[in-house]
Formats: sequence, C-alpha cells, structure tokens
Amino acid sequence: MHINDFDYCLPEELIAQRPMEERDMCRLMVLDRDSKTIDHKHFYDCLDYLKPGDCLVMNDSKVIPARIYGIKEGTGAKVEFLLIKRLEGDVWETMVRPGKRLKVGDSVSFTEDGSFRAVIKDYGEDGTRHAEFIYDGVFLERLEEIGQMPLPPYIERPSDKDDKDMYQTVYAHEEGSVAAPTAGLHFTEELLEKVKAKGVNIAYVTLHVGIGTFRPVKVENIEEHHMHFEEYSVSEETARIVNDTIRAGGRIISVGTTSSRTLESAAVFDEEAGRYMLKAGNSSTGIFIYPGYEFKLVDSLITNFHLPKSTLLMLISALYDREEILKAYDVAVEEKYRFFSYGDAMLIL
Repeated sequence: MHINDFDYCLPEELIAQRPMEERDMCRLMVLDRDSKTIDHKHFYDCLDYLKPGDCLVMNDSKVIPARIYGIKEGTGAKVEFLLIKRLEGDVWETMVRPGKRLKVGDSVSFTEDGSFRAVIKDYGEDGTRHAEFIYDGVFLERLEEIGQMPLPPYIERPSDKDDKDMYQTVYAHEEGSVAAPTAGLHFTEELLEKVKAKGVNIAYVTLHVGIGTFRPVKVENIEEHHMHFEEYSVSEETARIVNDTIRAGGRIISVGTTSSRTLESAAVFDEEAGRYMLKAGNSSTGIFIYPGYEFKLVDSLITNFHLPKSTLLMLISALYDREEILKAYDVAVEEKYRFFSYGDAMLIL
C-alpha cells in the first residue's frame, strides 16, 4: 500500500494546543462497523456503549519529564535533550538539538552547579546520541525537578505546570514513556468508577512509548516501514482478566493504539480454547499493524485522531476499513473536531 493512501487534509486550527478543562468533556465520534454509522457524542457517553462483562485494557505507562535544557561545557552553547529510553545503567538514548554541536566525549550540564550532567558516549540511530548521566541523588527525582513534559512538536508552545498533570492519565503508574498514551487522557477517576460499577472489567498493560512516536513513515510502500522496538509488560492478573473475559464471551476494548499493540504482541494461540489468548510476561515489540492484519484479541478501540500518513492511522484502518476511516476523518474536519494528543476521541465498535 502507498503512503498517500493514508493522507487527509487537516486545517491547522483543528490541532488542539491545550486539553479540555474536564477530561471527559471532549467530543467522541462513535463508529459502528456493522451499520457503518457515525454518532457524535461526548467522551463520558462511552459508558453507554460498554456492556457488563466487557474488558477495557489500558496502558498504565507514566510519562517522564523527558525534555531538558543544558549548556555544553567549554563553549556555553545551549542544547536540548529529549530522553527516549534507558539503554543500561545511566545511559539513555537521546534526541539532541542542535545535533551537530554534540560529539562523542562532549559534556553537557543541566544545572548551574553541575550536579546533573551528561557525557556523550556514542552515536545512535537517526541522529540520536547515547548519553551517560552523572548526578547527585535519585535520577527520576532530579529529572522531575528540572525536566519538562515532552509535548509533541505539533503543540506549538512550551509545556507548563498544567501539562505535568493533564499530559498524564489518571491511572499512570509505571514510569518510562516519552509520550502519553493519549486515548486514556480522557478518563477521569469518576468515570472509571462508573465503568466498574457497570460490571466492566479493567485491566492494565504497560508499553513505554518511545521514539517511534516522533518518527514519520519515510517510505512510499508502507510494507517497507520498520517500527522501533518498545518494551512492554503484561501481568499475570491482566492475562487472567482478559482471558476470563474472552472465555465468557465479553469484548476486549483497547484504550489506545499502544494497548492494542501490546495485546496483539502478547497474543498466543491456545489449542484447548481454539483461539488466541493473552500471555503474561515482559518482552519488546516492533509490531506494525496496517490493513490486511487480522486482530487476535482486540474487538473494539478507543483512540484519538491521528496524524496523516502515520502508523497509528494505519492501525485503526486495519481494525475497520481504510476508506471508511478516511470518510470519518473528513466528517471530523467538517464538524471541527479537535485533533491529536489533546484533541477529541473516537470509539470504533
């Protein structure tokens, strides 16, 4: 398939620059794959589409304040780091800007007293650097003091104190992502309680969102695209909840594309059950889901509106139908839905 098969026209003013004041007050487009109908609701209305015995699967990865600013020692040049993932010990894969200024052996200080600094140890893929951090105290605590939330580049403003709360799901727990699993941003603690009260199961997986989120598809034939690997974890409890739901005939409703990729990566065929089930464990995945893929576990999906030509748009096109998804996106533009991370949501039934 050609990359242009996943393009659409988006007016820049529809890209959400700030979140809604109330998380669950955003709009919700509901797509019914059987009737091919579109309904326009608010996010809190998702409760009406959930049934007792269903299971919501959510990614509980927590965004770290991964964007930090420092000074190159010896020259005083200003540099920006975006931490991508921990490689080993205190060495992180890092996007740097401007990249040409940082060579192997260069040092960058992020505090005036030099108590939090980094040394470039190696070159990574696509212009990244491997940086070893030298610091006093606990790394993530220090990062919390000096770092900023890594808002995506289409949000054209600096992050502020509100983003530390709003660019984080209310159920975030496992630190390690450099981008939020944004479909989950719309849930409030009150809405989750209503979900549970309705008899809907909730299960959590962890997939730390990494550099793939920031990288576009650069090939014309999408089948030639390779995803970057991301770490994921499925607990024994989550596997039990999901598999019990499947056995009982309930739906597996994935909250976000990262939850979907985790579920599909951890699916194994169970001979006794005669179908795929969820396997507990820790692993990494580079799964790339695009039209033609047959989902093993995911029945329905809650997601945001995604960038043109993105792997995320390809994933939802695999769950429904590429042409129907693009029609729905055209409707979203006509109805002035808000797009991307802080934007509105879609429920594919």
